[in-house]
Amino acid sequence: MRRGWKMALSGGLRCCRRVLSWVPVLVIVLVVLWSYYAYVFELCLVTVLSPAEKVIYLIFYHAIFVFFTWTYWKSIFTLPQQPNQKFHLSYTDKERYENEERPEVQKQMLVDMAKKLPIYTRTGSGAVRFCDRCHLIKPDRCHHCSVCAMCVLKMDHHCPWVNNCIGFSNYKFFLQFLAYSVLYCLYIATTVFSYFIKYWRGELPGVRSKFHVLFLLFVACMFFVSLVILFGYHCWLVSRNKTTLEAFCTPVFMSGPEKNGFNLGFVKNIQQVFGDNKKFWLIPVGSSPGDGHSFPMRSMNESQNPLLANEEPWEENEDDNRDYPEGSSSLAVETET
Repeated sequence: MRRGWKMALSGGLRCCRRVLSWVPVLVIVLVVLWSYYAYVFELCLVTVLSPAEKVIYLIFYHAIFVFFTWTYWKSIFTLPQQPNQKFHLSYTDKERYENEERPEVQKQMLVDMAKKLPIYTRTGSGAVRFCDRCHLIKPDRCHHCSVCAMCVLKMDHHCPWVNNCIGFSNYKFFLQFLAYSVLYCLYIATTVFSYFIKYWRGELPGVRSKFHVLFLLFVACMFFVSLVILFGYHCWLVSRNKTTLEAFCTPVFMSGPEKNGFNLGFVKNIQQVFGDNKKFWLIPVGSSPGDGHSFPMRSMNESQNPLLANEEPWEENEDDNRDYPEGSSSLAVETET
């Protein structure tokens, strides 16, 4: 009976947590909907008097708004990609591993299993990175997210503002969302500013529109400052081919820690996120190269790397056995096992 109550309570808490996790997203959606009303109706249709100015403002606004909402949608609803089946322990290997009581033997078992996989990163102690929650050997740059309760390929961080884990499958969309968010706020601020001055000087009537226009400028500037900082940080990460986790915790390769192990040069680093075809760079469609399980590295000898089919070397990422606290969208939420 007592056990049943505990299970019911645990299930209820999980349900509440899932519901509450959507609160930040709901806040953003409400702010965006209000900004749309304030800009389109209160500014363009009520305050702006010139028909030509109205048309120009509305055309450019809606063009930015479409890409802004499109990338936000993709960031929220593109599911994190998990390691494929070959990285999971088979039923037999799982039984052997769990029944083995000697840690050194367990470690050797993982080493033997990892020989069959394209894995070149290790934990801080040099062991094979293994997730005892998902029962899999982690691919390079893969981490376990404690919020999503799964291992995520090339995990960057868990973002509460999109209620999703940002990783290989949606990092491009997240970057585009930040870029279009900055552009959205900048466009609103620059076009509203002149009318803000007119309202401030009392040159325009309309108390209701005045409130919306003044507050619209304030909100746009406030979000612009925070988003520019966050977007600039992620641009720096992309230019170095790092994730947020790797910026805080240096990857450990077979040869030891190497903070620039994935740095291929500025152009190739950008291509690792956006792909080779530049016509897809501004559009939220999947174009990141690879499958998220293996990544090229700058200092891997061809003779050491069986993944090399042509001239490009491949290498991977690390994972210290530690838990990462949940933070803002610029930080990581992850549990390493």
